[in-house]
Amino acid sequence: MGSATCERGFAELVIGNSIAVRRLRAMITKVAASDVSVLLAGPSGSGKELVAQAIHAASERQGGAFVAVNSGAIPADLIESELFGHEKGSFTGAHARRTGHFENAHKGTLFLDEIGDMRFDMQVKLLRVLEERVVTRVGSSAAIPVDVRIVSATHRDMDRAIADGGFRQDLYFRLGVVVIHVPSLAERVEDIALLIRHFQKGKRSGAIAHFDEAALARLMQHDWPGNVRELRNVVERAGVLHGGEILGEQDVELLLANASPPLESVDARPAVQPLSLVPASPAPSKDRPIDLRQEIEAIECDRITMALELADGIVSDAARLLTLKRTTLIEKMRKYGVQVAA
Repeated sequence: MGSATCERGFAELVIGNSIAVRRLRAMITKVAASDVSVLLAGPSGSGKELVAQAIHAASERQGGAFVAVNSGAIPADLIESELFGHEKGSFTGAHARRTGHFENAHKGTLFLDEIGDMRFDMQVKLLRVLEERVVTRVGSSAAIPVDVRIVSATHRDMDRAIADGGFRQDLYFRLGVVVIHVPSLAERVEDIALLIRHFQKGKRSGAIAHFDEAALARLMQHDWPGNVRELRNVVERAGVLHGGEILGEQDVELLLANASPPLESVDARPAVQPLSLVPASPAPSKDRPIDLRQEIEAIECDRITMALELADGIVSDAARLLTLKRTTLIEKMRKYGVQVAA
């Protein structure tokens, strides 16, 4: 794969321009040129599968299959069949021959996610396959050669898992010929604005929330325990609740807490009533012309003031009363010099 194509692949799969991401891209380039096994270490939600896809896309195996398997999510009694396949009748429910993930990834890349959660007895069988490069389906004695590049991932502290006897050291060395650290989002907060634009790509304008500078600054201060996955959820939540609006710091606080706007004063607010019409001005006459534009602006200003009072100064609530977008209301408030009392 040419370098220009490789860079485009990184841009699509590994978003960001931070130092941490640039280092990650450099590591991907180096390991993609070889065929060694790679272990991706990093917290949950940091995008380890996307890094594995980038390695595959930049390698000589790009024309083969990329097969992703969550090692920790497969039931204990099915993991051997899932990985190595089975023959018809080999166990209850085996109604037909099934090829396993190793065979499906032949000439391609097999991504073993959450490898640290794999059963200890399966670790022995996996090690044998990696050493001998053959698989044996459950219920068969025939050895089937497989040509597979292994990329695995874990969020666990593997040194501790080995010390505690939960993971085989020899398998760790086989899987982690090269170990790549996938940074947490807290290590690359400079990429948040780029990631937000990426998550919003292709959405209609009414389903996109816009973050002002204070909002972005608050996002960059968050510790992001859920990493990039958490940021995606926040962006999607913002689009659902505030599509077409410009969000500030307080809006972001609520989004991060996955909370509704504060309701502590709702019971004390006056019941929302339809906005009454302003008394009509006298009809125009030859002696008394009417400035229609001025009349309309006076009505708008009056209604905006009334809506803000009913909404206790909460601009987003006032915008809903006026059936306006929050950003439109803010523009009109600036136009008429309407301010919310502190």
